[in-house]
Amino acid sequence: MTALYLPVKRVYFDSIRIGTKGEEYRLVTPYWTKRLIGREYHSVVITMGYPKAGDMTRTMLFEWCGYRKTKLTHPHFGPDEVEVFAIDLSERV
Repeated sequence: MTALYLPVKRVYFDSIRIGTKGEEYRLVTPYWTKRLIGREYHSVVITMGYPKAGDMTRTMLFEWCGYRKTKLTHPHFGPDEVEVFAIDLSERV
């Protein structure tokens, strides 16, 4: 198994780090459907942008706890309700 890498913006990275954001959202698209449905990962790696190799200050590691499909409205995705994969970030390693 491999790790699922999810680069995020600083505002979301900081929210995940302090524990106010327990899920990371990705739109339900063919790209993310192929990477999530029917796949298992050993961990989820959240990075603030694309850090240099070895920069652990911009990296967080979580146990893979799966995902769920849901619908939400969020400024990042525009004004309309969209279907997303909500990737669980409840188990920090």
